[in-house]
Amino acid sequence: MVVSSRNALKRSRKTKGVGVPSIDMSFIKEDRSSLRDLIIEASQELGIFKVVNHGVSHLVISDLEKHALDFFGSCSLDKHNQVGVQPSPFGYGCKNIGSNGDMGDLEYLLLHATDSSTHPPSLRKAVADYVGAVKGLASELLELMGEGLWVSDKSILSNMIKDVQSDSLLRLNHYPPLKHLPAPLSPERIGFGEHSDPQILTILRSNDVAGLQVCMPDGLWVPVQPDPSAFYVMVGDALQVLTNGRFTSVKHRAMANSSAAQARLSTIFFGAPPLNALISPLNEMVSSLTPNLYLPFTWGEYKRAMRTSRLTKALLSCRHQEEKLLTMVEHTLDMENHIHSIRFYKADCDDIPFYMQVKKDVYGSCFLSQELSNLAR
Repeated sequence: MVVSSRNALKRSRKTKGVGVPSIDMSFIKEDRSSLRDLIIEASQELGIFKVVNHGVSHLVISDLEKHALDFFGSCSLDKHNQVGVQPSPFGYGCKNIGSNGDMGDLEYLLLHATDSSTHPPSLRKAVADYVGAVKGLASELLELMGEGLWVSDKSILSNMIKDVQSDSLLRLNHYPPLKHLPAPLSPERIGFGEHSDPQILTILRSNDVAGLQVCMPDGLWVPVQPDPSAFYVMVGDALQVLTNGRFTSVKHRAMANSSAAQARLSTIFFGAPPLNALISPLNEMVSSLTPNLYLPFTWGEYKRAMRTSRLTKALLSCRHQEEKLLTMVEHTLDMENHIHSIRFYKADCDDIPFYMQVKKDVYGSCFLSQELSNLAR
């Protein structure tokens, strides 16, 4: 979810970089239990960790980087011709991030991870090889998380992104060097505004040009040192819900490129479930001591909610007890169209679920009844 970045460097910590926990995957056979404990701890405390010795071939990484830089180095007309006409939101973009008015100092390619029709022909093989390798890493990390969370089905998280209908994406962000930009320029320029990722898990890799910053639990922004040999792994909104808030999706942003000569290239794999997957806390994450915090929704519902409004605030909302949060004033069921129509009025709380549309002090929404049948409990 992209949100505005007002006062970009206000409350930023002036340090060389945050000490993001490092996970060495070479110990997966030797000390698997300690490795999963470190992953759980990092996911709970920061929502981000670095993975080294990850097993993804350097040749696979460098091949995609080379083809991506060649693509972004071509003229605008060539880039558009290579991509062709793609269904929204896929394809090539410059400055505009999405369709809701968010802007950034970058150009990018957004591709469906496994649908090669969205891939430019010059990148098709490199993308397929990269997605296959990074998807395997994401699946392995999610299985370690499942073990560390002590869920009965250790593969329940990884199976969501392994599904043939998975809605996973690959995004290539290119931040041009200063020599290609008009002067004078502010050192506080934002390349990609603050946001959390809506999917399950994000696997990010960048070259050796700095730019990534993460928001600490205390609200301070800190830079993350680039490491081209490693991947940065971030918890997404969907994983926050699946763990009932035990993991927290991390807010992050990218500052505009400050290098005079070298472009910054980041490659981001977003591991996502199928559109019809129901996202709700796993059974083992809910108890009398840790009550259910979230109403269930499908991944498709969440995506539609993001696309229908400018994303200037977090979309997730704690469930709370409905009688304390909202008072239901009307509930109808259209049997012919299988639609629930629900209207609430605002009580003394601003924490309204993401799928509720506001009109004055009345909140209402419509859903397929089979997707959110327990909303009116």
